[in-house]
Amino acid sequence: MKRILLMALYNLPFVPYWWWQLCHYAKKGESYSQEKRWALLQKITRHANKGGRVKIESYQTENIPREGSFIFYPNHQGMFDVLSLIESCPRFFAVVNKKEVTNIPLLKQVFRIMGAYSIDREDIRQSLEVINKVAEDVRNGKNFLIFAEGTRSRQGNKLQTFKGGSFKSAYKARCPIVPVALMNAFIPFDRNTIEKVTVKVIYLEPIPYEEYRGMKTVELAEEVKRRIEEAIAAHTEA
Repeated sequence: MKRILLMALYNLPFVPYWWWQLCHYAKKGESYSQEKRWALLQKITRHANKGGRVKIESYQTENIPREGSFIFYPNHQGMFDVLSLIESCPRFFAVVNKKEVTNIPLLKQVFRIMGAYSIDREDIRQSLEVINKVAEDVRNGKNFLIFAEGTRSRQGNKLQTFKGGSFKSAYKARCPIVPVALMNAFIPFDRNTIEKVTVKVIYLEPIPYEEYRGMKTVELAEEVKRRIEEAIAAHTEA
């Protein structure tokens, strides 16, 4: 991709050292604190985004819980989504990703540093195991990000159906859900361009367990989708 090449060229003097750091932290991740791991990921991401002519605009970051664990539920636009949240979010989180992207260089190291889980959508048993592992980790204080659409939209800022099953980990963990609206995150890596782009990350008000515990998973999925669509519409008109 042109933009990834631009990111690498802009930061060329630092790339070898950063790559070594990523590989080292990926192997020794658990021996480093979440703060150190997050500081490394944010440093590299910010420099990469600047070199790639990508500006991240964050909104309503006060909605990110300062204490306790939670699960982010953003819309899924493309491979750049996670990088946009890493730069804008002050708190460490891990990701549930599909197995197809597990071995992509760079993403592979980032996911390992996070302690991410890969899900096989064709294997129901394995999927249930991941749901339970995420719930347990969240109960133990780790934050996660789950894409409820399951796969990237490929329709710009238009959302697909949010799958109810994606919210099972939240129900099991009884944790707050934080909807996140992403805008233009599909452009950096999914469009063949190196033009300047602004990606918007809008953190919406958390939904506490007490509010959604009586809802069916499909009802909660629709509600989260509705809130994200409203946020995108509001920021499109602004």
